[in-house]
Amino acid sequence: MSPADLFPPAPGHIGTDESGKGDYFGPLVIAGFYCPDDQVPLLRELGVRDSKAISDNRVREIAAALREGTIHSLVVIGPEKYNELYAKFRNLNKLLAWGHARVIENILSRVDCAQAITDQFGDERFVLNALMQKGRTIDLVQRPRGEEDIAVAAASVLARAEFIRRLEDLSGEWGVDLHKGAGPPVEAAAAAFLRRHGPDALPKVAKMHFKTTEKVLRLV
Repeated sequence: MSPADLFPPAPGHIGTDESGKGDYFGPLVIAGFYCPDDQVPLLRELGVRDSKAISDNRVREIAAALREGTIHSLVVIGPEKYNELYAKFRNLNKLLAWGHARVIENILSRVDCAQAITDQFGDERFVLNALMQKGRTIDLVQRPRGEEDIAVAAASVLARAEFIRRLEDLSGEWGVDLHKGAGPPVEAAAAAFLRRHGPDALPKVAKMHFKTTEKVLRLV
């Protein structure tokens, strides 16, 4: 009889998701959430679903409840570190895979779990290769619309709440309203930031590989 038979993994699974991937300003936040099987009804009653379908205020409320008494992990990559890592990886999916692997490993250090589900964002091998010894024993499932899974949805809420908080902190620190996303309001905010602080400060708040950078530098 193997040790796995004597001490089977805890019933439940891990979900991971990220926030800030498509936002020019602010960090990239990857979250992982361990969902015991018996907590699924409670999470649904709490209103857990894909964070993109929830208002910012409600995301904060649900995230505050999720942080109480649960096993979860956050990896926050601020703009400066993000730009450094992106220059190293030269591939956003590899950077994402590194973050997802870290939160899975962090959770596995606290609970023995047999499965992790992530939203599909690239080659599954990216995440598998980034996992360390313990993580490589897990059944990793990547699937489109991963947020339909309750654990992935919970992770998306935690990640979005942290992204919003960090973006607001950056806005306050630099005295410029740094908008979410990457559309015209973001370009206007980037132009205002450049006029106030200059181009050398931009990597402290923005993801420099976005086309927004070249556009606003040309305009200002």
